[in-house]
Amino acid sequence: MKFWDAMTGNDLTREWKAFEVRAETLPADYRAAWEQIKACLFLYGDFTGRNLMPIFDSALGLLEETAADGRSIHEVLGDDIGGFCAALAGEEGARGYRDRWREQLNRNVARKLGQLGG
Repeated sequence: MKFWDAMTGNDLTREWKAFEVRAETLPADYRAAWEQIKACLFLYGDFTGRNLMPIFDSALGLLEETAADGRSIHEVLGDDIGGFCAALAGEEGARGYRDRWREQLNRNVARKLGQLGG
């Protein structure tokens, strides 16, 4: 990866466009599931979202493979897409960006209160 691409995110843009081209070939119910997966997984991303690209690639690959096999989307993902995404992101109950921000805020407040009290 070139330094300029990493700094501007051009590599992520190209990769994301390739995902969307692949997703357009999916049946309608699979495309709807893809949209839900994207919305759920973004909660687990870092500042750039770079950490999610392999996860998105794997999820889209699963959708492509199972659509080619003719399986229904509910058979593949079940009814809990959020739980599926949490499992993909690491584990059930994986920390999202809100959880990380909350922990950071709590540390900062505790540090400030420690300075005021001490």
